[in-house]
Amino acid sequence: MFTSVDDVSARLAETGYLASPAVATTVFLAARLGKPLLVEGPAGVGKTELAKAVARACEARLVRLQCYEGVDESRALYEWNHAKQLLRISAGRGETWDEARTDIFSEEFLLPRPLLTAIRGDDPKVLLIDETDKADVEIEGLLLEVLGDFQVTVPELGTVTAARRPFTVLTSNATRELSEALRRRCLFLHIGFPDAELERRIVRLKVPGIDAALAESVVRVVGALRAMDLRKAPSVAETVDWARTLLALGASTLDETVVRDSLGVVLKHQDDIQKAAAKLDLDAL
Repeated sequence: MFTSVDDVSARLAETGYLASPAVATTVFLAARLGKPLLVEGPAGVGKTELAKAVARACEARLVRLQCYEGVDESRALYEWNHAKQLLRISAGRGETWDEARTDIFSEEFLLPRPLLTAIRGDDPKVLLIDETDKADVEIEGLLLEVLGDFQVTVPELGTVTAARRPFTVLTSNATRELSEALRRRCLFLHIGFPDAELERRIVRLKVPGIDAALAESVVRVVGALRAMDLRKAPSVAETVDWARTLLALGASTLDETVVRDSLGVVLKHQDDIQKAAAKLDLDAL
């Protein structure tokens, strides 16, 4: 997929994703070693976007499993089209059960879900298992089988083994601890808040037309907000949204009025907004 770490950085940048050296190195190793990549970090720092960027950079199909409490094997792996099976059985009255069973448990009646879709076929794919920590613990057992050997057993059809392993990214906001068995199968990457220089580059890339001085002010103020004891520190996504907001408002500088009126873009809790309004000193930044 990639020839070097520099190749990862360059090709991801072409898709609009600016990767730090640590991110580029880990992506290169995951691709070269054929191992899943577990990406943890706060919401909004680019974990999901990384998988999308890899798919765009490699011209691969993105297959996404969105995890949530209650997601089960049928939603993650496969299920049978029961309505179509019933119609087939009804249309074949007079057949023995053995004759009908051979037909209704075939590819025609199979509904592949993300995990099975990702390992079938030989076209390049990126498998994104998003917000893994939101799924129940039981789903991890299924992931262990799939990510360990990249194969799935369908009792009625046999074992499906990947002819070409997908580049696999699991994301987690660390709301619960993932099992050590799952972690052992993955390379690990933590994406935190970027340094000021990288965040400025991201803002200039994502918000074309923004003045360099305004972009620097936005990043500096967001850094000051992150240093406060807030319920939810602003992420890169909020930084970009704030920059777009200021551009839409026609603001050329960050003054107290502009900041006060637009803090709801970057902070998502009223007590955080009140705390920031009281403590933020623009003149000291």
